[in-house]
Parts: sequence; C-alpha cells; structure tokens
Amino acid sequence: MLLSKTNFLTALGCNKNAWLKVHNPDVYNKQGLSDFDLNIIDTGNQIDELARELFPGGVLVEDRTDATYTNELIANKTSVIYQPVFETDEYLAVADIIVWNEANQAYDLYEVKSSTATADGEGGRKTAEYVIDLAFQKVVLDNLGTPISSYNLVRLNKEYVRSGELSIAELFIKEDLTVEVEAVTEDISGQMAGVREYIERDIEPAGPCDCLYKTKINHCSTAWYSLPDLPKYSVHRISRINKTKLGNLIDSGVLAIGDVPTDFELSAIQRRQVDTAQSGNVTVDSESLETFLKQLEYPLAFIDYETYPSAIPQFTGYRPYQQIPFQFSLHVIDEPGAEVRHMDFIHDDKTNPDVAFLKALQANLPSSGSILVWSQRFEKGINDQLVLRVPEYDTFITGVQDRIVDLIEPFDGNKAVYFHPEFYGKSSIKFVLPALVPSMSYKNLVVQDGGMAADTWNRVVSGEFTTEDAHAKIEALREYCTQDTLAMVKIWEILQNN
Repeated sequence: MLLSKTNFLTALGCNKNAWLKVHNPDVYNKQGLSDFDLNIIDTGNQIDELARELFPGGVLVEDRTDATYTNELIANKTSVIYQPVFETDEYLAVADIIVWNEANQAYDLYEVKSSTATADGEGGRKTAEYVIDLAFQKVVLDNLGTPISSYNLVRLNKEYVRSGELSIAELFIKEDLTVEVEAVTEDISGQMAGVREYIERDIEPAGPCDCLYKTKINHCSTAWYSLPDLPKYSVHRISRINKTKLGNLIDSGVLAIGDVPTDFELSAIQRRQVDTAQSGNVTVDSESLETFLKQLEYPLAFIDYETYPSAIPQFTGYRPYQQIPFQFSLHVIDEPGAEVRHMDFIHDDKTNPDVAFLKALQANLPSSGSILVWSQRFEKGINDQLVLRVPEYDTFITGVQDRIVDLIEPFDGNKAVYFHPEFYGKSSIKFVLPALVPSMSYKNLVVQDGGMAADTWNRVVSGEFTTEDAHAKIEALREYCTQDTLAMVKIWEILQNN
C-alpha cells in the first residue's frame, strides 16, 4: 500500500482518521463536504492554475496515479512540469511545479498554496506545516534519485492590491525553504514510516482517536465515530482550555463538563462556564445589563453584512482574501413600541459592489440612533475597508462607526452579564439564538451559515446556475441574512424583558 502525501498529512492530525479514510471511506465521507469546503477546493485549484503562469510553457501530468509519464518527461529534461507524479514502493507524492535549473543540472520544486504571505516573507505558524509537506516530497525524491536543487513555497502576497488587470508576478510570493526542509527531512522520514505501518493495519485500531486530548474545534472529521461515548457537553468545550488542563481532566476520567471538580483550577471565564453548566440555571447580572441597554438610542437599527473572501482579488482596490461586501439586512425600530421595519440589499452580478452597497446603506440606515451588530470588529472592519476604496463616503461611515453598539457584549468574554447553560461557553449567535429563542432555527433554511452564504453568492454571480435557480438562491440568501438581523431583534427583546 502506497502512503500518499495527503494521507500522511491527515495522519499527522489524527492517525485513526487517516486509517478510516483508507479502510472505511463510508465512515470518513459520511458527513460529506459542505459547499464552503468545496469552495476551498475550487479556490486551491484556481490558485494552482494561476501560479503556473509564473512558469509558462509547462507540460501537465493529468493522471495523478501514474508516475510513468513523469519519468519520461524528467528523462527528457522537460523544462517545466505541472503536477508531476513520483512513486516509490512505499510512497506517492504529487508536486505542483518543477522547473529545470540548467546551471544546477537539477529541478527546482515549487509547492503552491492558497494561503497568504506578507511581503517580507513572514508566513506565520503554517509555514512549518508547509515545510513538512515539502519534506515528504524530498524523502520520496531522494529515494528516487531525482535531482532537486531547491524546495520552494509559492503563496499569495496579502500586501498586493489589485489595480486594473491582475498582476500574476505581484500576486504571488516565492520563498526558498530548502534549508528548513533539509533540517526536518530525517525526522519526517521516520514519521512517514510510522504512519505507513499504522495505516497498513488490516484491523481497525482499537480505542479512541487522537482527538480525545484535543479541544472540540480541533476534532477530526470522524471523531463522532471514534469517540461515540463523548457527552454532548464534554470538557472539550470548555472555553480556551489548554492541552495540559484538558489532559488532566481526561486522565482522571472526567469527560462531562458536569463532572468537573469544584476545586479544579480554571480561569474565571472557564469556571463561570462550568458552574453555569452544572447548575443548569440562567443567571443575569441585571444591573450591568441595564447599563448596557441604557446606552441604546432610538431609532434602533439592527444590521448584518454578508461578504465573500475572494482569494484572487476580483476588483481594483482589493487584496487577496479581502472580504467583498455583497449583502446586508436591516431591521429598524423607530421608537419604543413601534413596528419593526425591514430593508435589505444584495448585489447580484459580478461587478464591484462597493458603491452600490454604500449607497443602499446610506439610503436605508437612520441618520441617528444606535446601530446594533453582532461582533462589531467584523462590520467596523468592512466599513473601514470600504472607505479606503470609496473615500467620498468617509463622513457617512465615520458617523456610522460612532453609533455602532455590539449586541454580543452581554454574552461575550469578561464583559458577559448573561449566562445560559445551552450557550456551551460560546457567544456566537448560532449558539445564543437557539438557547434564548428556540422557535427560531437556521436548520430549515436553504442557506444556513455565513460560509454557505458566501459560497452561494459567488456561484450565483459566476454564472453557475440557471436564471431560475439563481433567483431561488438570491431569495435564499435574503432569507438567511434577514434571519440574522431578526434574531438580533428577538435577542434584544429578551434582554429588554429581563
């Protein structure tokens, strides 16, 4: 059995997850890929193809399971090869691009990633992960005796701002990681052998998967299968719990948050979460809540933005992954006891929506009163970016920014004043809403979360749907965004009645 680079990297996250991927694909694929996941895959493919323009005139190896054609191309010293396949008796690796270096009489290898890097080459924590990726390829290529003179990473330059036509040369940054790769190759070679031995087992490894000692957000895609006895509200959900504390709880047999000892050392926020879960009671700091509510001024405007983080800047003024604001929903209460009014905006073609978005925002937002959002850093950030691209709206946006109040505040972090066991220690509206307003749900909507909304809009404006289906998707987007702001209204009403 050949160990592929993809399966090796999966195993580094969770060994049993990788075993199930190979031996029990029905379990591995049961949850399927979301539209958002598919968008990530599509984005990666687009970036791969664009990066080839850095090294034009190459030959593409289309069959990624057969190394024969690659061997022929290398034997002929083909100058540029896209997606070359390398295979030993034990391992399989597909590189992104190799380029013949005449001076060194060897190939330079380029691994293309759809993440961003800063102009000075600082790539953050993920750089180490890419070094592992390249080291896997080096082990395979060393075993084959393929001459490679350098191992390089190609990533998006987040400092690049599009101006007119897309500049491929400026869009990407190339980093030579040869030294870093050579430093870890021996260690990675040993890990590869260990993973291969694990995955080659015919019988499913007994016991839980590696994720037992990881927080909930870091659980693998098959943790539901490998950790079947994990309580719904397990200690893995404790907010920002570190590896040591989590491990101590697990090793002492504490899995349910309800069983956490009263003398177990936790931060103030964590202890509050545990105490709330164990008591099962809703607790409210009424005085602090009243202080929060008193700052609100009518008319009240509840607003939510939807955006698309395009990896490839689609319009002038945009950087890689800079959010494109394409939609908002707005609910307004003009005075105490007044009926709730609703307005919305959605940009439904593949042109820059900035000006249209700002015009609609200015036309529909009340000129005074509080503007309520959920997690103000996002909406305020979008507003700041809009003004940089459309400076004539500076005065309007400055006024908007000054009136924003964050409705998440009573539920979030050190400022939280409202505690509910069914928040599971979270302040996302997707957790707060079902706890406070169980009659409202996203589950029956066609579009159910922000990632799906972004992907749906991109597919609509990219022309992937028929006219009829596109109209239906637009209506689904309206319904989803409307639910977000209506949810804020309902949560505010509950806060008012406490």
